Amino acid sequence: MSKSKFKWGHLYLILVFVVLYLPIAYLVGFSFSDGERMSHFKGFTFRHYGELFNDPRMIQIVLDTLLVALLAALFATIIGTFGAMAINNTRKAGVRNSILSLNNILMVSPDVIIGASFLIFFTALNVPLGFLSVVLSHIAFSIPIVVLMVLPKLKELPGSMLDAAQDLGATNSQVLRDVVLPFITPGILSGFFMAFTYSLDDFAVTFFVTGNGFQTLSVEIYARARQGISLEINALSGVMFLFALLLVIGYYFIQQAQTSRKHKKGGR
Repeated sequence: MSKSKFKWGHLYLILVFVVLYLPIAYLVGFSFSDGERMSHFKGFTFRHYGELFNDPRMIQIVLDTLLVALLAALFATIIGTFGAMAINNTRKAGVRNSILSLNNILMVSPDVIIGASFLIFFTALNVPLGFLSVVLSHIAFSIPIVVLMVLPKLKELPGSMLDAAQDLGATNSQVLRDVVLPFITPGILSGFFMAFTYSLDDFAVTFFVTGNGFQTLSVEIYARARQGISLEINALSGVMFLFALLLVIGYYFIQQAQTSRKHKKGGR
């Protein structure tokens, strides 16, 4: 590769990162402004962060949002992992492709349609709108994400490993526990983190299925934005951005630890 192409490639990458992160930096930067609006910066202060942490309603909403995301990601990961195994073990290609197509419908359908569908479904079953309806909805739209993360790892699993384990007398549960799950763990973790992120970020579906005074962070920010965004929301954005950054760093180190563990096993 020539030096000119190398430099232009770096310049393009820098430009992409600037476009992506400049609005975030602008938003977080104003969280330290001593003013009340984002019209102009008025001097450095942590006042808005103090207001945020002294706002019991907002703290409760953040905790509820994290709880919904954790529960949805956990159950979606369990269901999606076993669903991916079932799809992978399906012998007939036509049946397998049909199931995959049905799995992918939630991935390509507009969020508004999904939210409205869940609203009609819960209303027909007399399920009260609130915490339970939000969790169930988030589990449902997170399952296809987990399936798509786990399925490629299952396809990479060598059949010889399963045959060797069975030849050594391992039962089906032992093969699952000692061979299959350790091999596909990176896909399971990827699915969990993706499901957690999608649930944390979702607005459209949650907007349709929430009620009875229960709010998530995205719906609350939308409600406050219609009244004029205060810099407390900027402070919240800064905290959530830091939280997301820590998640990414944590996930990176988990993957590095798994990679080094595999290399050690392979070197034996």
